[in-house]
Formats: sequence, structure tokens, C-alpha cells
Amino acid sequence: MEIMRSGRLAALAGATCLAASCGAPAGVAGVSTLPPSPPVPVAGHPSPGGIVPPPAEDPVRVPPPKLSPYTYAFPVKGCRVSYSRKLLVLPKTTIWAGRGCAFVSPVDGVVTEVNVRNQWTPSTDRGADREGRFVTVKGEDGVLYLGGHLDSVEDAVRVGAKVKAGQLLGRVGNSGNARDTAPNLYFAMSWPAPPQYWWIRRGMVPPWTYLDSWDDGNRTLSPRKETLALRKRLGTLPACVQLCASKPGSPQKEQETKPPKKADPDDTRVVVPL
Repeated sequence: MEIMRSGRLAALAGATCLAASCGAPAGVAGVSTLPPSPPVPVAGHPSPGGIVPPPAEDPVRVPPPKLSPYTYAFPVKGCRVSYSRKLLVLPKTTIWAGRGCAFVSPVDGVVTEVNVRNQWTPSTDRGADREGRFVTVKGEDGVLYLGGHLDSVEDAVRVGAKVKAGQLLGRVGNSGNARDTAPNLYFAMSWPAPPQYWWIRRGMVPPWTYLDSWDDGNRTLSPRKETLALRKRLGTLPACVQLCASKPGSPQKEQETKPPKKADPDDTRVVVPL
């Protein structure tokens, strides 16, 4: 009887060992001897078992936040352009583009000035003539936009005409004191002022941050707040402080003469493709 009881206990102990640690695979401590997990299948590629998982959906593009009630357009359309993002002399920018490229209204607004005559000459170098053929638009945002050095102005563009963002106003050229440069658009932002205060329309607010955004970012970024703040600080009709007097026979340099062949290490040049 005692022998039978001992044999039964031994059998139970053996069964317990098999169900627990005695059944663990042999190997070096800390190194598993279990078979590796199967690879995770990638969408569009068959798994080792021949199963092709369904393709993943394209990411959802979320539109940028609406930063203002206004929608803007980059002022040159349909052409590859470049422009500098630093202050040279005046707070404006030269947008380099091919002759005949479209100059369009950057925002909905009303045409306030149109000059279709290229009256600038080195012998007079009158400040009011330096932009050559130009158009100004008072935007619905209250900002004044100027596009100068134009080759031509559209016939329908007249003072008082209402325009929409992206509407054709003229063609890029090199009129005015840009006659010895490559074709470009003189682009400036300011606030409305009488024509005799020509130094205001030629640029008061640096435009490149807004150009960057209108080209490839958020087309609702508005210069209205910055413009109104600057006008409040300087006054509605501030005196001219840069390139004011005419210098007959020796034009005053206020811009680049051609797009640089190599990048200026002190300048971030933006190239806008078609």
C-alpha cells in the first residue's frame, strides 16, 4: 500500500513538472529559443502567406486656418519668378520675371492710379516717374498696392475700376528707371495718399512675408494690421526720407539691376515655379 502511494505521488509530481517549468525550452538564459514572429505585412506588398493587405488611404489635406476676411493672389501669374527677402533701400521688393508675364491684382479692390506713359528720363530723374508705367489698387483691406516698371497696362484698367484678386492689370517690363535692368515687377505696399506724396505709394510695408504666404502657404494672411499700425506711428502723410531729391544725369540707385547668378549668403531668395 505504501509503495503504491509513493508511485502515485511521483506520477503527480512529474505531471506538475511537465505543466510548469520543466516544460520550458532549453537555451541560454535571457535568449529565447521560440520561433520568430511573422513579419507585419506592408500595404500593397504580399505577405509570406501570399495575402495582400488593402492599400492605405491617402492622407487628408487640412486647409490652412482663415486668418482674415480677405483672399490674396501672388501678383505675378503664370511665370517662374524670384524675389529677395531683405531690405535694400526701400521697403518694397523686385519680383524678377520674364517680359510680358502677367501682373495681377493681389486682392479685390479699386484702381486708384494708372500711368500708361513712361515719362522717366535720366536727365530729370523725377521721383514720381521712377516706377515708369504703373497701376495702384486700393484693396478692400485698406492697403494700397503698386505694381511698377510695367511694359503695358490693360485697356480696361482705369481709375475707379473694380478689380478682383488675380485679375490681369498689366504686363511685366522694365519701364521707368529700370530701363537698363532685366524685366521685373516693382511691387510695393502702403496706404492711400494724394499723388503728390509719391514716396508713400512706392513702399512703406516690407512685402516679402506676405508674398511667401500668398504663393505657397496661406492666402488669407493680410498686411492690413501691420499697415495700419505703421501709419498710426508715422502719420498719414510722413515726409520723404529716402531717395527724395532728383539728381539730373545721375539716377539714384533704388533697386537691383538683374537677378543674381549665385545666391547671396546674406539673402534668402525665393524662387516661385510655374
